[in-house]
Amino acid sequence: MHAQIVLFDGFDPLDVIAPYEVLHAGGIASGGLVSVELVSAEGPREVVSGAGALVLRATAALDPARADLILVPGAAGRSGAPGEAPDHDAGAGQRQQDASIPELLRRTLTTELPALLTAAMDDPEVIVGTVCGGSLVLAMAGLLKGRHATTHHLGLDMLEGTGVHAVRARVVDDGDLVTAAGVTSGLDLALHLLEREVGPQIAHAVEELFAHERRGTVWRHQGPAPAAL
Repeated sequence: MHAQIVLFDGFDPLDVIAPYEVLHAGGIASGGLVSVELVSAEGPREVVSGAGALVLRATAALDPARADLILVPGAAGRSGAPGEAPDHDAGAGQRQQDASIPELLRRTLTTELPALLTAAMDDPEVIVGTVCGGSLVLAMAGLLKGRHATTHHLGLDMLEGTGVHAVRARVVDDGDLVTAAGVTSGLDLALHLLEREVGPQIAHAVEELFAHERRGTVWRHQGPAPAAL
């Protein structure tokens, strides 16, 4: 399983680093069955996060034809309205710090990212995963209508408003779409995918290495619907 984790200007670092470490460790534990790289829609470049102007380097271009798994993070920034814009005379790092999370997510729609994600979503062999506000990037691009997905609890209403069946769960498995809620849920998302795609022994070894126990039940649209409790 080759995974590509997407970087975009204003990304949340933990949304990226947590699943990267889990998948990288899974590759070691499985003898190379998993590989992972950081990518961007524009190709190799330095990408400024929305938290403390931390910079990570994308080493390749996002390419759905090369990936078995594409993972989209959310953004880090201020809470605020999408129309709020930072001072464009400021440096790139400062612009990320000044922008609201909705604004940072909206800006991804002006890049090549939506077209690349459309190609990924159209390919049943590619799994698309998201952490936190990453599902909102796909939803705002019109790619999740009728699907089951989750996001950070503050964005569930917005997700529902795009025609998504928003689920209040830590990880939602909708087949070739697997989404996770808040920032730290990226750990659980990556462990779930390791278990599902590579095997439970590999996932357990990585879980033990990081001394992290997954929380909650992975939600699937299966079985009887629960009665009111």
